[in-house]
Amino acid sequence: MEKTVSIEEIQNFEGKYPKQLWHLSLVEMWERFCFYGMRGVLAFFMVDQLGLSDQKSNLQYGAIQAFVYAFTFIGGIFADKILGFRKSLFWGGSLMIIGNLVLAFSPHDLFYVGITLSIIGTGFFKPNVSSMVGELYHEKDNRRDAGYGLFYAGINVGGLLGGAMCIYLGKYYNWHLCFLSAALVMMFGLGTFIFTKKYLGPIGNSPLLHLKKSKQQLSEIAVYAGSIVCIPLIYIMVKNTAFTDYFMYTIGIIAMIYFLYETFSIKDKTAQYKLLAAFVFIFCYFIFMAISEQSGGSLSLFAKDNLDHKILFLNMDPNVVNNSANSFFVIVFSPIVGILWLGLYKRKIEPNTVVKFGIGFLLLALSFYVFYATRFFANAQGISSLNVFTFAYLLLTLGELCLGPIGMSIITKLSPKKMFGMMMGLWFLSSAFGQLAAGKLGAEMSSIDHASLTTKLMAYTEGYKALALYSLIAGLALIIFSQLVRRLMQEVR
Repeated sequence: MEKTVSIEEIQNFEGKYPKQLWHLSLVEMWERFCFYGMRGVLAFFMVDQLGLSDQKSNLQYGAIQAFVYAFTFIGGIFADKILGFRKSLFWGGSLMIIGNLVLAFSPHDLFYVGITLSIIGTGFFKPNVSSMVGELYHEKDNRRDAGYGLFYAGINVGGLLGGAMCIYLGKYYNWHLCFLSAALVMMFGLGTFIFTKKYLGPIGNSPLLHLKKSKQQLSEIAVYAGSIVCIPLIYIMVKNTAFTDYFMYTIGIIAMIYFLYETFSIKDKTAQYKLLAAFVFIFCYFIFMAISEQSGGSLSLFAKDNLDHKILFLNMDPNVVNNSANSFFVIVFSPIVGILWLGLYKRKIEPNTVVKFGIGFLLLALSFYVFYATRFFANAQGISSLNVFTFAYLLLTLGELCLGPIGMSIITKLSPKKMFGMMMGLWFLSSAFGQLAAGKLGAEMSSIDHASLTTKLMAYTEGYKALALYSLIAGLALIIFSQLVRRLMQEVR
């Protein structure tokens, strides 16, 4: 019989990274192919194939993405309390595969059915890999940030491939192939997890192992049945964006009450302060996502209509660039940013996490000022430069690298172990609200139907200028109040 590896053996690894991190990064890489591939085609498909207006498409995109991330909060709680990370991941991955196969079979007639299944599946899948990465490290292990940095860069390989391939297959071949490719890579991802989970030891096991087998199974079946019963309800809410708003506001209030209940039920004041600090980071992430997540909505439609096909000396589809530039720059610059932080740390001048978040917002502001500046490079027909657009994505990515990897890491550092899943879910829920806000902001920019390309260019870029200003204010506020948040964080860096 094969010896089960203990948690102590996993956490006492030699070198910079535990071997399990490579396995989990590979699993998440395939999920990101599926996720970014789908995200990149949603708005385009709804306008080009389903005949929706730009405004309606932006709202619909925001609603779908909001549901995806909202369900990660719910999935995180069920993983914490009943299923454990492993079973939650397997159930979620299976639903995502079925959803994408439905879309591949009939993308036009069964679009919302496939999307609904993918939403529920992603909710069960998404928070769990990140949470398991956190458990690979001892609480005081300072290699955790480097681990999350590698994890963040690795999974973006999937984002790069999925973002480019899905839109390319859909636009130039057919949409059946586009959605089939997403289903196939999720099968690879799930298969990778099945073959490598033995190396995780007790990480990700069900929290109900102490119960009788029959009681444990009953609880698990109830979760599976409940998620299936939700399908028609989510289908209705995804199709009608007004219902999405009501759902999101309700879950937002419930999540806040639940978070406060869990926080104040802890008697340790230090732990409470840390959780409040974690909430500050989560709120900042919401603002960042509301602005940066124009990628799949307004920026996707802007790329579709208002950009040329020339990038440096190459001809490239603007939507392929829009969908994959961010992931490409993450892969290239993630190690460089990591080395930069390490160099500053050795010289004892590394900025603290709050200031890093502030710098991220300042770079985000700069990127949206460059998106705004595309209007000055446009020709008389309203077609602008893909080069300038891509440079804006470089700045956006550098801003994201100041938040994304360390954001996930800081949440696990500030949270008690028993609340990992919930807090990671809350991190993704803040993203859900960001996605919803991003859709509404995108819809505001694209309020003119049947407008000329020049009018669209002016409307979108004016909106990007406003987003740049919001980012600038948020970044300055974070840097000014950084010491206050640092006190809440206690000994955590």
